[in-house]
Amino acid sequence: MLSERAAFTGFRRRGDVSAGGSCRLLPTADGWAAVSCARTTDAALLGALVCEVVDEDNPWPIVADWLAHHRGADLAERATLLNIAAAPISRATTPPPAPKPLHPRPVDGLLVVDFSALWAGPLCAHLLGLAGARVVKVETPDRPDGARRGNSHFYQLLHGGHESVVLDPSRSEGRRALSALVDAADIVIEASRPRALVGFGLDADAAVARGATWVSITAAGRASDRIGFGDDLAAAAGLVATAHDGSPLFVGDAIADPLTGITAAALAMSAPTDGSGHLWNLSMSDLVASTLTDHSAPTPRWSGREWIVETASGVVPVAEPQERAPAGHVAVSGADTASVLRTLKIAAP
Repeated sequence: MLSERAAFTGFRRRGDVSAGGSCRLLPTADGWAAVSCARTTDAALLGALVCEVVDEDNPWPIVADWLAHHRGADLAERATLLNIAAAPISRATTPPPAPKPLHPRPVDGLLVVDFSALWAGPLCAHLLGLAGARVVKVETPDRPDGARRGNSHFYQLLHGGHESVVLDPSRSEGRRALSALVDAADIVIEASRPRALVGFGLDADAAVARGATWVSITAAGRASDRIGFGDDLAAAAGLVATAHDGSPLFVGDAIADPLTGITAAALAMSAPTDGSGHLWNLSMSDLVASTLTDHSAPTPRWSGREWIVETASGVVPVAEPQERAPAGHVAVSGADTASVLRTLKIAAP
């Protein structure tokens, strides 16, 4: 699961360019940084970062020049203010502890309401669905899941068998339906900063108080305004390989996403023994950092034909990414709105 998107996209290692092409590793005045340009608005934001007009098709030369004359801390401060997915590479001396599951519980038949998008949250929902949960994906009319514009087969894998609901939080009727849907949920998955959910009229603390499990996935925790994507978050947390000249190289494809999605699913499959709710405040950056504890793992090398790893028990080939089949039909956005609201006895907006 850490590599399977590459089975659908054909992505391969590209050194200091991310597998998907939207992120770069660039030197700063005091180290290195990961900078993403994944959204249509990001080139303009990078122009604001460097206080220059940049080429929207290739902002990198001007961004690289600016970084070479500024510290990583300067980048981090400006990136947070401008909502840019960028940060200096910094590996923690003492990795944060990984979150530990509570008491294991079956999720068969539980209602999962998934507000997340892209990869991490949907992977969590996908795994809960495979374990028997009923998954309802929620989108808004003006912000559908951006992954719908990506590789269609990979999107189908993550969302096969899920129901699709579209509700408009800008209307009072839509907010009421959203609130009622959350009230009906056993597990809620979201990947938004808390203030965005407040605008939708959704309250994580209230859901937890009534016994729900709330999975919150953010770049650096609910108290942070930082944003990030799988490539820049993983690299900035220190999950990088090293070239012969000491420069950093990307590891995997947006690997912070599947690391977080798998972890989130394992945590959501647990609950307090007294039946109370629980809020999982998952920082993707911290989750990546928590994995960087084993320095003795063997290094893969190219044999001339394939990548191999030499272990105490012999030479093991590195397997190619493998496709899996979707678990069911993939709904068109909003196709199940009426039926989901009806079965849950929620008034339609």
